[in-house]
Amino acid sequence: MPATAGARLRPVVLGTGDEIIATVRAEIAEYALSMDGEFGRRIRLGVSVALDQFLDLLGTDDALPDTTVYFELGRVEHRHGRTMDALQSAYRIGSRVLWRRIAAASDGSAVNGNGVADAPDDLGLGSDAIFRLAEALFAYIEQLAAASVSGYAYEQSLAAGSRQARQHALVERLCRTPAPEPPELEALAREAGWTPPKEVGALVMAEESLGVVCRRLPPEVAASVVDGVGVVFVPDPDGPGRSDALTDAARGTAAVLGPTVTPDQIPRTVTRARAARALQVDGTLPGDGLIRSEDHLLALLLHADVTLTADLVAQRLEPLRRMTSAARDRAVTTLTAWLDAHGDVAEAATRLHVHPQTVRYRLARLKEAFAGVLDDPVGRLEVALALRAGGSALAEG
Repeated sequence: MPATAGARLRPVVLGTGDEIIATVRAEIAEYALSMDGEFGRRIRLGVSVALDQFLDLLGTDDALPDTTVYFELGRVEHRHGRTMDALQSAYRIGSRVLWRRIAAASDGSAVNGNGVADAPDDLGLGSDAIFRLAEALFAYIEQLAAASVSGYAYEQSLAAGSRQARQHALVERLCRTPAPEPPELEALAREAGWTPPKEVGALVMAEESLGVVCRRLPPEVAASVVDGVGVVFVPDPDGPGRSDALTDAARGTAAVLGPTVTPDQIPRTVTRARAARALQVDGTLPGDGLIRSEDHLLALLLHADVTLTADLVAQRLEPLRRMTSAARDRAVTTLTAWLDAHGDVAEAATRLHVHPQTVRYRLARLKEAFAGVLDDPVGRLEVALALRAGGSALAEG
């Protein structure tokens, strides 16, 4: 643009502020009632600064000196609960009104509201300059609108961060023992925007899987990372359709769902799910997709106190350690088949692909080695648990 463009356009441009405000008020319903308050003051300031800056920048290569006013307008829009649609419309209205006044002035027909000419009949700008002026105007408005979009996104991120912080406080407290009393739970839930359910289950997974899983779950869950583990509290996990939804959410990752409990028992579902997750990580439990801790109670029991389980294995399987490797291998497979068949020799023989008489012979030797333990119901249970916990390693060792 010519260096003189700003001075020539100043009377026309500065005279459009009131018309822009009036048109915005008339055409944007969201702003009709708010133009008299603080928001209206900000809009008027934005229009005034925009017009002055536009004139100052014409004929120069300078960048926008400051977009704070428009950045803040975007933030205000978010705080008022509006989308960016209204503000973007205001920018379009402002550029339209301004360009209409400039176009009218360029052919000598620009007048103000009182019918008095705002500018000389001819702005002294050639047709090429008028085209460049239009391009400059709309590029300028795009930059102001972009600043507002940035402000809106910034405020949105602050709000999201605040919600995330409040949700983390809720989830972190629910993971601690004892469970929060109803007043504390209600206060934390209210701050986090979460409705405490009548029943809830804890879903745990690797920290890096939390985002993917949460995006697949309904919004009423509460989720965060606690002690390096992703934790999601799922309302009514046994409700209609929940099982399929949870299975789908854990697709392609590994997650554990704890037992369904009432809010006063929440630490129990977290503890159970975390314990099962540890077994999932070390390969004891399946490591793909969703598993439910309640389907693996025996494994959880045997790993709840590893020293106690080790003592049970050492004590109850001691007779096997005195055998040769081959004899021990046969003994483990025979005992396992017999116990799994609930003492049915024929069924055990079928499982082992041997004659029943062979099973009877082996059992006689085993009962002798175990000194009557296999004839005692409690003793048999302890041997079965010991085999479940350490039989494979014993056979291999």
